[in-house]
Amino acid sequence: MTDATITQDRRSPLHDEHVALGATLTSFAGWQMPLRYTSDLAEHTAVRTAAGLFDLSHMAEIVVTGPDAGAFLDGALVGHASAIRLLGAKYTMICAPDGGVIDDLVVYHLAPERYLVVANASNHDPVLAALQERAAGLDVVVDDQSAATALVAVQGPRALEIVLAAGIELADDEVTALKYYACLPFTFAGRPALLARTGYTGEDGFEFYVAADDAPVLWRRLLEVGAPLGLVPAGLSARDSLRLEAGMPLYGNELDRTTTPHDAGLGRVVALGKTGADGLPVPFVGREALEARAAAEPTRVLVGLQGLGRRAARHGYPVLAGPDQVVGTVTSGAPSPTLGHPIAMAYVHPSVAAEGTQLDVDVRGRPEPVRVVALPFYRRPR
Repeated sequence: MTDATITQDRRSPLHDEHVALGATLTSFAGWQMPLRYTSDLAEHTAVRTAAGLFDLSHMAEIVVTGPDAGAFLDGALVGHASAIRLLGAKYTMICAPDGGVIDDLVVYHLAPERYLVVANASNHDPVLAALQERAAGLDVVVDDQSAATALVAVQGPRALEIVLAAGIELADDEVTALKYYACLPFTFAGRPALLARTGYTGEDGFEFYVAADDAPVLWRRLLEVGAPLGLVPAGLSARDSLRLEAGMPLYGNELDRTTTPHDAGLGRVVALGKTGADGLPVPFVGREALEARAAAEPTRVLVGLQGLGRRAARHGYPVLAGPDQVVGTVTSGAPSPTLGHPIAMAYVHPSVAAEGTQLDVDVRGRPEPVRVVALPFYRRPR
């Protein structure tokens, strides 16, 4: 990557904080974001044992309001958005008419006629365009708040202690009682903000949605109160290894326009049974294709691979059932800092997808032994 490439990228409202902390910056989805501050291993380990602080301000935040907001999202997304409880959240997807995934999303139900849709940075434009197109004729407003919003995440077993210590304008018992995939509105620096118990690391954690101008104050406060508890700033590299251990898909790796939710083992997010106010099935975009896909035998299966050697598989490496017999492709792979051996996710032919199946991955021309295992690779202690 060239300096010129980085210079052209957008900057997070926390850019100066990252520079002051000595972060290594990288170009990611059109943004200049921190890759790491110290070392990938140290930041990954801190999240598993204490806590990490992430800047996710590159993500897209799209607010949907209006009398038809719930019904609109039911028709635009594969999930049943109108059934999300108030101040609840749901992982879902927006698909094309052929069932291919445009993006995976988190939707928050903020008020009876108000939802927040959070999309990946790389898919900001296609998601916004699809929502605007699908809103035609409905009493709904699709408002892109991405540029005005910063997203800061505290993830790790000590996340709750750190959020309580930050002294935000929420009662301690409200924060403590906040359930996973739920949110609370609050005021930060005199402006509306949102605290959500969501994340992408496999750990307990919280995400703060605040005005972009307020992000540096929040970032410094969290670092100040969190450092004695083990909190460290963590970059994109640690975020990727953490989400891989947690078996969470990454758009562009496990998900894309050629992949349906069912291909990725996520058919459960497709609410084929959702009905509208008239009691009839909701004709959401992609419904016919996804119904057909749900009824069909799979042609590929997303599996976990445990490396039995030392070398890690990487995105795009062929999966082999014998010499020159390609049975799949690795979508994500890396050494697992927590487990101590290489791990990967891969799409493979159903005939070799059973747990325990011994396969190889072609790692730069040499076969590396792997075993099919269940996902996720890591579950946090309860």
